[in-house]
Amino acid sequence: MPDDPRPTDDLGEQLAEWGRVVLLEMRGRISGQALKVAVGFVEEANRVLLVAAGDPDADWARNLEADPRCLVTIGERAWDAIAEPLDPADTARAVTELILRYGTPAERLGRGPAFRLRPTGVASADR
Repeated sequence: MPDDPRPTDDLGEQLAEWGRVVLLEMRGRISGQALKVAVGFVEEANRVLLVAAGDPDADWARNLEADPRCLVTIGERAWDAIAEPLDPADTARAVTELILRYGTPAERLGRGPAFRLRPTGVASADR
């Protein structure tokens, strides 16, 4: 991925630094540019994360559908991952866990794609 992706919003960057959300860097399906987005997550074992979009047309989710490779950053931890679409049962579990973690979500949470972000490399603190 290019070294200088388009920045995400300042609040998303700060929440990711605090470990409240994950910062995902991926390639845009149309532009081909590196993009960043901050999204809520649930962490499973071995740095595996579950994320879910609130809209079927969420650009970040559609980008992951087109190219599942991404860079995941939470606080000072960063690693490469592959986004794997969740089946309906795992999507329901992910949405439930996201609601429990973040409180009552926007009414649309879970209407879009959900993914398991599985690490492909070694975690790094200096990306």
